Amino acid sequence: MSGRNRVAVIAAAALVVAAGLTALGVTAGDARQREVADRGRTVMPFDLDRTTHRFTKAGDGGVQTVVADDPSDAGQIRLIREHLTEETARFGRGDFGDPASIHGSSMPGLRELSAGYRDIEVAYAELPGGAELTYTTSDPALVTALHSWFDAQVDDHGEHAEHG
Repeated sequence: MSGRNRVAVIAAAALVVAAGLTALGVTAGDARQREVADRGRTVMPFDLDRTTHRFTKAGDGGVQTVVADDPSDAGQIRLIREHLTEETARFGRGDFGDPASIHGSSMPGLRELSAGYRDIEVAYAELPGGAELTYTTSDPALVTALHSWFDAQVDDHGEHAEHG
């Protein structure tokens, strides 16, 4: 078989495999979400399958909410609150290492947030079923970075996250 024919056969086989996986509902996004969930288990102490992340954009930043799916699940609520309290302190120092270890260092918005952390206020608040972080900045570039960062998290967390 000539080199040209070999390339054509390989390309056709790849297309058949991709079409089959798509027909089965398996996409690159699904694989990415599984990968992120696996990495998330090493960073986030709460159970992703028993909690929901919500990312709500605002004109001056946004709000990240994490709540237990079962409002009576005191264990998950405690873990959410502990984690978000720790993240508030880290983000206030410009340490976005946890999101980077879950989503990758090239995550949209991450570089800008790390560099501009002094211009972002991160406030923690408890909610009945968990907690939230409110990100506020007067810098339009950082607002854009926060929104990109929120979008990337919703995409990466799949069924465990939603836009607010």
